[in-house]
Amino acid sequence: MEKEQFDGYKYIEGGVCAAAGFTANGLNCGINPVKEKNDLGLVYSEKPCNTAAVYTRNKVKGAPIIVTKKHLEKSGGVSRAVIVNSKNANTCNPNGEEIAEETSRLLADVLGIKPEEVIVASTGVIGMPIYIEPFKNHMEELVNSLSVNGNKEAVNAIMTTDTIQKESAVEFVIEGKSCHLGGMAKGSGMIHPDMATTLNFITTDAAISAEMLQKALSEIVKITYNCLSVDGDTSTNDMVSVMANGLAGNSQIMAEGESYNIFKQALYIVMLDMVKMLAADGEGASKFIECRCSGAPGTDTAIKAAKSVIGSSLVKCAVFGGDANCGRILCAIGYADIDIDVLKIDVELESCAGKILVCKDGMGLEFSEDFAAKILAEKEIYININLNQGNASARAWGCDLTYGYVKINGDYRS
Repeated sequence: MEKEQFDGYKYIEGGVCAAAGFTANGLNCGINPVKEKNDLGLVYSEKPCNTAAVYTRNKVKGAPIIVTKKHLEKSGGVSRAVIVNSKNANTCNPNGEEIAEETSRLLADVLGIKPEEVIVASTGVIGMPIYIEPFKNHMEELVNSLSVNGNKEAVNAIMTTDTIQKESAVEFVIEGKSCHLGGMAKGSGMIHPDMATTLNFITTDAAISAEMLQKALSEIVKITYNCLSVDGDTSTNDMVSVMANGLAGNSQIMAEGESYNIFKQALYIVMLDMVKMLAADGEGASKFIECRCSGAPGTDTAIKAAKSVIGSSLVKCAVFGGDANCGRILCAIGYADIDIDVLKIDVELESCAGKILVCKDGMGLEFSEDFAAKILAEKEIYININLNQGNASARAWGCDLTYGYVKINGDYRS
């Protein structure tokens, strides 16, 4: 999948280590019995970071979510490190918060920072007992091998059913200063709005206040991660965090304006890039789907329509089977919580094989089934919806629903 290009922004390597002052590492601490697979990751900043985060809205929350919220409240939105494990979600455990707090304390002691400056996260099986020994026995090793090239080890540590590493970074300029923003993400299943839908850690050397960082993150989450759906299930451990250490040397962004807009666009580019990778790597997926909704009376309407289509199991199955069934798309728009005239809707299917109009003014059209099948046989499918009722637009992302998804989730714990 080609990256979208944006003037003034250059894609670079490095992920969470692309920004100045950040190092990372990952290793196997024994939570995952497969020794070749990292299960414990660390991201560290040499300087304190203004920090923003958004979390799952699931009422059942992982202990790390609860602890991280407490830490950022206590520290005033300042952090220095992220520690994250895979294979065990540390959710629905009676000693979950105790483990998350002790993990933070162990890391803080080795790094020489405060426990409340630690963002702690977990991903994996829910309701499985977790113990402190793996963390305790490997903490010094994890810290001692921190490296500016450690981003790949850290990404490997957060993967569960993911089949590819997901990271992105860009370089941009604020006030003549070269700035960098990069991130890593994990997620393949249990991905659905609302909030963030996966684990995502983003770092930047741009200087920006915690308040403006939170504002930018909340705005970009709405049009990226909250428009992503693989299977309709929202995880208990979802989190997106952004750490800004200010080492780029620009004047700290304290209000909206040109510098804020430049920074927010960089955040959008990296989060969009990772969202598309997450969608394409959905569990069992064979096709990436992007739904583009235009002609809406407002942005919220466009978002809701696109999300409804991308979240439909029937639409996902139709794409998997190569069935150009416009009825399923219209049905998904019709049950979205929006006020529209359904007799003005046009629907077009598109891929690198071409495009075909399958619905006009809310009514199905006659079209070449063979040509439509060729379009839907490609790996990247675009569902273009024009509501013809305004000028607003939005996009949403997902994947098809295959036999592979059922197989993966039928024996996930094993």
